[in-house]
Amino acid sequence: MKPFVPDGFNIPLRLDHPDFVIRPLKIGDVVKDYDAVMSSVAELQGVFGPDSDWPSATLSFEQDLIDLGWHHKEFQNRTSFAYTVMAPDEQLCLGCVYIYPGNTAGDARAYCWIRASHQSALGRTLYRVFKDWLETAWPFDRVVFPGKVADSD
Repeated sequence: MKPFVPDGFNIPLRLDHPDFVIRPLKIGDVVKDYDAVMSSVAELQGVFGPDSDWPSATLSFEQDLIDLGWHHKEFQNRTSFAYTVMAPDEQLCLGCVYIYPGNTAGDARAYCWIRASHQSALGRTLYRVFKDWLETAWPFDRVVFPGKVADSD
């Protein structure tokens, strides 16, 4: 099986933008992540496709911790990459971005979300910055953004 990213590829660990910081999601982020997720449940449902039930309105803190641990381990194993999107001062989790192995449509699948309170101000910016980052800093020929319409680029 072909590895998701080449063995010698240095995984980017940070992207600084004037409005946010993108860095690996770790279990230590659970308090801020849980707040971002639970304050935006209705807006986030379907972010991973119509068949996804994440996040549930009954998502527990412990379940979020398990999810973050899973993402953290997959990052270490280089099988998928989850990043938190933090305010520049890191006091508020604004959202997350995810990079998963692709399917027949591309080398990778990418997803991103912004908490409801910041969606109108940062949603489009995050998508564009994330898309550009994947095109310039990652070794993929084609990244697909399931659920994103091409003309919303």
